[in-house]
Amino acid sequence: MYSMNRSIEHFWEINSKSDFEMFTIQTFFFQYENNAIYRSYCDLINFSKADVSSIEQIPFLPIQFFKTHEVKSFRGAEEMTFSSSGTTGEKTSTHFIKSLKDYENSFNYAFRSFYGDPKEVTILALLPCYLERKGSSLIYMVENLIQQSQSADSGFYLNDYEKLKNVIEKLEATHQPTILIGVSFALLDLIEQFNFDLNHTLVMETGGMKGRRKELIREDLHKQLCKGFGVEQIHSEYGMTELLSQAYSKGHGVFSCPPWIRVSLREITDPFKSIENGGMGNINVIDLANQFSCAFIATQDIGKIHAENQFEILGRADYSDVRGCNLLVY
Repeated sequence: MYSMNRSIEHFWEINSKSDFEMFTIQTFFFQYENNAIYRSYCDLINFSKADVSSIEQIPFLPIQFFKTHEVKSFRGAEEMTFSSSGTTGEKTSTHFIKSLKDYENSFNYAFRSFYGDPKEVTILALLPCYLERKGSSLIYMVENLIQQSQSADSGFYLNDYEKLKNVIEKLEATHQPTILIGVSFALLDLIEQFNFDLNHTLVMETGGMKGRRKELIREDLHKQLCKGFGVEQIHSEYGMTELLSQAYSKGHGVFSCPPWIRVSLREITDPFKSIENGGMGNINVIDLANQFSCAFIATQDIGKIHAENQFEILGRADYSDVRGCNLLVY
């Protein structure tokens, strides 16, 4: 068993492998005792907390439970409820947030570690499929970052592509560092109408065609976006309703995690068999910001792990639902 002689109070204090392992064990014991759905799942697979001698033995809750149960590690009312996108009649995932401060700490610490202080950049958001519904965790994050930005041009640009084009050109002319974050189909719509030659604007796609366009493999999507925006690399954001953290890619679709996230792989046909780095399988995520939900989630994404806690998304398991605004199917 791990020694508990050093207690870590906050997930953002993690700065080493030993910190991560200790906090993970602490989180498992807490959620095993306080999360009724997670405890029931452990019982169902005949798993006891006494079986944990390493973090590799901790079971991952299938993500489908967020569609059918209240996955909570707290009692009482939640401060916010996030929900996933979905087609008409489809069950959506629900994430009960005990404290929005936890989510704000997660995305603020992560964003700053990858992209610096949001006060220093202009943030332009092109996220129509998220703005058109309630309960989007992505909208909450981007809106918070926009509010922190000191640029008057920061904001959401729903379908006003010409206005967005004019703002981008103005910011480029003044050499203002800018981040354009958009859902894939909207970014493609923008470059079909206008061409750009960006030198001071970072383009970040959040994935997803939402039935508006034919799905593209990541390589083809990024090739089109690079040409249309006149940039060498397209950045990407990886997140989902059930998580409380994001990973980011600065190019080639290879995502990096903040220190409180770890990604591993399991066999597609055997959810209890792990896969070593270099193989391909379903992605498991430990998200230690998810203290009051479930930190151990078995996703339906298929991926590949690289060194230094980096990973790629290669697609989605055939048996899984297709998210309305999720990453591409490869």
